[in-house]
Amino acid sequence: MIQIYRSRKDIEPAITDLIDTPCEGAWVRMTAPTDAELTEIASSCSLPPEFLRAALDEEERPRIDAEDGVVLVVLDVPMVTEVAGIQTLTTLPLGIVISEKLIVTVCSRQTPVLDDFIAGKVRHFHTVKKTRFLFQIFYRNASAYLHHLRQIERTISRIEVELHRSMKNEELFQMMELEKSLIYFSTSLKSNEAVLERILRTKPLKMYEDDAEFLEDVIIENKQAMEMSQIYLHILNGMTQAFATIISNNLGIVMKFLASITIIIAIPTMIASFYGMNVADLPLSGVPLAFEIIFMFSVMISVLLGLFMWRKKFF
Repeated sequence: MIQIYRSRKDIEPAITDLIDTPCEGAWVRMTAPTDAELTEIASSCSLPPEFLRAALDEEERPRIDAEDGVVLVVLDVPMVTEVAGIQTLTTLPLGIVISEKLIVTVCSRQTPVLDDFIAGKVRHFHTVKKTRFLFQIFYRNASAYLHHLRQIERTISRIEVELHRSMKNEELFQMMELEKSLIYFSTSLKSNEAVLERILRTKPLKMYEDDAEFLEDVIIENKQAMEMSQIYLHILNGMTQAFATIISNNLGIVMKFLASITIIIAIPTMIASFYGMNVADLPLSGVPLAFEIIFMFSVMISVLLGLFMWRKKFF
């Protein structure tokens, strides 16, 4: 799908008009484009086709490249993916192609990071200011990571409460999914930071003084998101190890308790087995109330053994 936008000048918040054909100062948004659409935009806008196809590879890593005055920037954006009814957080590459006349974004799925620009939620946004638009995408992307990380923090707290009450496999599986999402986030944020640092160092795009200051703010926001993902990952790893130890310890307590009960019950069983043998001259044989005496004797031994184990904290 291809959508072409152009901002109206001197209007705040910015209003983007949907237009029919690419023109100077326009933003071409491509979402899950077909080969025909890629060929059309590459031909009409004089862009390298491989730049447009770069972000459609889900394994593409964040990078920056330039060819004949056209700059390609690939960054990872957070995405919510639903598999078998379970929502998980992952990342997908977003390609941003900047030429002298316009800017093109390419992604295999619709991303909320770009939806905010169309909805007028981004201040000082204009499609004509391509470099600032690029930095604003990075900034909104880092903010999206922070938003998802705060949701992960709330989920971790909820799972911790549930595990304190009852340790179920469902909560443990949720912790595994969160850990996987945090690993994706941490890796993607590090790669995005490398791209930002290279832009700051090499300056492949024309930047004004305000753009350079805004780029530094973007790098700070991205670092904050990266540090938060690392902190939550360490917390989640610690929780996983702690609860694994607790589960193992609880299992040991249960096994020790069952073993103690088995030993206590074995005493009456053993005495009853002796008297169940078909032999003569057993103690108390022929004595009145022999059954009651032997039963009370067995119970007394079991009680004494139980008290001994309790004092030794076997259970």
